[in-house]
Amino acid sequence: MTTTNTTAPRRVRRMPERQTTDRFDLFALLDDELVGHLAAVVDGEPVIVPMAYAHVGHHVLMHGSTGGGFALRAAATRATVAFSVTALDGLVYARSLFDSSMNYRSAVVYGVLETVPADETDAALIALSDRLMPGRPAEVRGTTRKETAATRVLRLALDDVVMKARAGGASEEPDDGEDHTAWAGVVPLVRSWGPPSASALTPEGTPIPDSVVALMTRSSGGPTPTRNSVVALTTGAPGGDRLP
Repeated sequence: MTTTNTTAPRRVRRMPERQTTDRFDLFALLDDELVGHLAAVVDGEPVIVPMAYAHVGHHVLMHGSTGGGFALRAAATRATVAFSVTALDGLVYARSLFDSSMNYRSAVVYGVLETVPADETDAALIALSDRLMPGRPAEVRGTTRKETAATRVLRLALDDVVMKARAGGASEEPDDGEDHTAWAGVVPLVRSWGPPSASALTPEGTPIPDSVVALMTRSSGGPTPTRNSVVALTTGAPGGDRLP
């Protein structure tokens, strides 16, 4: 299924073979990352800010304060914005600095921000929160009317997207004239969440919530830890080693 635009001006011009047009590649990138950059022209000047987001269906959701911000202004004036998301997957070490590179996935979404209707705001906020901190909405109190009134949820349709990616090793050929005794290859970038640290006013001995345990499990890729094992890992208690 094609989601990215291959016509001018959206067409990737440099190394067009790296343009990705598969819907599921795009969704995987959006689901892997938590922060993107929203860009627009405001009063004749370019503005770009990092924003937490969530991919929900055919949209990207983000939120802001009703107190202002260029995102709300862009939505009100129906100005075209650009929203970019990039994942760095590894560094590519070639036998020259010129040929060295990165493995990455990058997408830019173009479109007009829409304000989520008031009767859909609560559900959108829960969806956004559950994407950023899976399981957390069920563990804490609900959002108050005052809090909801102070928040605007914006969405950007995934109708006009350009995605580019590189995956693979260093460029090399048997007869490329390079010194093959010099090491070349890829160093993958592996990310993980660190040990949880309770707030100052959280009583000692308060169990670590399931949402945090699950986050650490997905991050490590290991067996599902229990609350006790997580406590041992984070405190260095007997029976558990500290997380690396």
